[in-house]
Amino acid sequence: MSRGKESDGGWKKFVWDSEKKEFLGRTGSSWLKILAFYVVFYGFLAGIFIGTIQVLLLTTSSYKPTYQDRVAPPGLSHTPKTLKAEIEFTHDDPKTYEEYINAMDKFLLKYNLENQKDGLLFEDCEPKPSIPVMRGSLDQSHGGKRVCRFNREWLGNCSGLHDKTYGYSEGKPCFIVKINRIVSYLPQPPQTNDSIPPEAHERVQPNLIPIHCAAKKEEDKDKLGQVNYFGMNNTGGFPLQYYPYYGKLLQPQYLQPLVAVQFTNLTVGSELRIECKAYGENIKYNDKDRYQGRFEVKILVKVR
Repeated sequence: MSRGKESDGGWKKFVWDSEKKEFLGRTGSSWLKILAFYVVFYGFLAGIFIGTIQVLLLTTSSYKPTYQDRVAPPGLSHTPKTLKAEIEFTHDDPKTYEEYINAMDKFLLKYNLENQKDGLLFEDCEPKPSIPVMRGSLDQSHGGKRVCRFNREWLGNCSGLHDKTYGYSEGKPCFIVKINRIVSYLPQPPQTNDSIPPEAHERVQPNLIPIHCAAKKEEDKDKLGQVNYFGMNNTGGFPLQYYPYYGKLLQPQYLQPLVAVQFTNLTVGSELRIECKAYGENIKYNDKDRYQGRFEVKILVKVR
């Protein structure tokens, strides 16, 4: 019992020694010195860190990325987009494609002309594919940059203005395709038709980045049926006058050019994997990134 009491008393004495006025083995002045030391020490480290960040910020621009030499070519994406890039629906059951319709409605809302009326933000560009529109340097020396209007009507059967179901109610689904934004990026149209499938040659023209969708598997080509493309001037590609993009600070209202793709004769009951590609001199593909310059989607029109 005496040993237990002595051990207990030793522990209590270590926590607070009333004779020496020590807490955890140190006096108040000792604790104050340690606290002051660490306040100064960590304050010095924080000052070095903040100073380093400030110096770094002086070398960068809020408008232009400093280093773009390792930026990959742009990705190609589509709406509606599902988690596994799989679209399944029954054309006579609206509930099976309701989420796709809602996604397209939400995406295309900003392309309504009533949202592009402000003449200080938007302007009418050439009604057919033309050269890029250069709008000055990537800074605010000339203020914000206007952007080209994009008429939703150009998307034809896939605009959602005439057919509110975007073809899904008829088993003819639509996709809206866009090139992802990269500041200052200027896509270059293909110089030859060598890399472009023969079926897409008719859509090749100056100042346009064409796209083409085809069955991923050779045996599925006959099941894909006819594919229709809608866009500016009824072209199946992205016109260059919408480039370059100047970033969110200078062009917060920027609208990417769109291409609508409609599959009008899919084989019902067959699961089809479809690949869509954009073609250009500086658009590359990467097997490790299925959205770099292309995308794949699996479509199944079910039978009730």
